Amino acid sequence: MFDPDRPYRCSPRVALRTEPFGALAYHFGTRRLTFLKSPALVGLVSALDDHPDVRTALAASPVPADQHGFYLTALAGLADAGTIEPADRPAHRAGAAP
Repeated sequence: MFDPDRPYRCSPRVALRTEPFGALAYHFGTRRLTFLKSPALVGLVSALDDHPDVRTALAASPVPADQHGFYLTALAGLADAGTIEPADRPAHRAGAAP
């Protein structure tokens, strides 16, 4: 189950090919092709591993706050498809020591 309070990353089994509309994501394990239909979503997926959790990555992105819910739904779908996956590091918690 997708948890935006945990760290995620683009799966190492996924190749992203940038396109004018966003990107194509090809999963080499499942042979599934997924369309990322906005450049902002591509940037967010690419930056997930640079942040302690999904919410922090989303807050650091250029996505307007009133659209965060839509992007979280899109990321949940990408997690279900295996395009993104939980990262192998503990989640950052507010107030916790790094």
